[in-house]
Amino acid sequence: MSQGRGKYDFYIGLGLAMSSSIFIGGSFILKKKGLLRLARKGSMRAGQGGHAYLKEWLWWAGLLSMGAGEVANFAAYAFAPATLVTPLGALSVLVSAILSSYFLNERLNLHGKIGCLLSILGSTVMVIHAPKEEEIETLDEMSHKLGDPGFVVFATLVVIVSLILIFVVGPRHGQTNILVYITICSVIGAFSVSCVKGLGIAIKELFAGKPVLQGPLAWILLLSLTVCVSTQINYLNRALDIFNTSIVTPIITYFFTTSVTCSAILFKKWQEMPVDDVIGTLSSFSTIIVEIFLLHAFKDVSFSLASLPVSFRKDDKAANSNLSNMYEILNSEETLACGIEQHTGENVSRRNGNLTAF
Repeated sequence: MSQGRGKYDFYIGLGLAMSSSIFIGGSFILKKKGLLRLARKGSMRAGQGGHAYLKEWLWWAGLLSMGAGEVANFAAYAFAPATLVTPLGALSVLVSAILSSYFLNERLNLHGKIGCLLSILGSTVMVIHAPKEEEIETLDEMSHKLGDPGFVVFATLVVIVSLILIFVVGPRHGQTNILVYITICSVIGAFSVSCVKGLGIAIKELFAGKPVLQGPLAWILLLSLTVCVSTQINYLNRALDIFNTSIVTPIITYFFTTSVTCSAILFKKWQEMPVDDVIGTLSSFSTIIVEIFLLHAFKDVSFSLASLPVSFRKDDKAANSNLSNMYEILNSEETLACGIEQHTGENVSRRNGNLTAF
């Protein structure tokens, strides 16, 4: 009976993980379509600081789709192992890339496709080798963890980096560098995840009859979550409005996974991580360098797998043409040399004839 129940849970988790990828991948397309419709209407674009997307139903459909995908992904971990849920959850990158090519006419070159694959592999390795968090059951435990010196230092650094990106780096480089707005979303995402966990505990205690609303922590978590989510939505819309969806999705997926994992490390003694988990985490970090380089540096290069044989043929033709040109030059030089020798011999014979006539 337990084996049948386990198999049943496995398929439930599988279905939830796959539906999560479809919902999240499709949410980027719906948001982008909404932003494009606003641009055609002449409204102030999100990339310029406009918020007209709040009146666009397509954008709200994308937001609801993303919320449904996150809920399905969270529920999938209750039924299936993380080694199954995490890779399937990362497939939202491929779903977004495929849908953007059909509905947004965005094309990824060969470098971009390799970057998407690296994003999926890196996110999977990151989650599998990340340390498990300590289970927190009450708001008192949550309050104790939030007051830990390590988390206080981490939170201070996140706030400082976010403010610098928002007020200094963003106005100067946000329109041209894709990493600016995505980094803001991802860094603040570490806070939003922690706030969601804390509010989940608060709701559970509220239904248990505990006086949760009388304490300040639940209200602080709610206010922090509102600020974090609003900021993330604002800068994610800016990134989607300026850059291609097929490029934004893999980068923000990896950045968000990395940010959340870093916050999870602070909830546990990360010094106790085994060697293989340390190597796996460092390996996943290294993939981000290659992924971002391929996606960002070659985004304007028209290069696909089908063009590889063509480029090879062009190289062969270029080499053959160079060889033929060299042969033609050599032949012309030889012909010229023979003509000069013949012409010189005729001049000598004419001079000899003139001498004989004298």
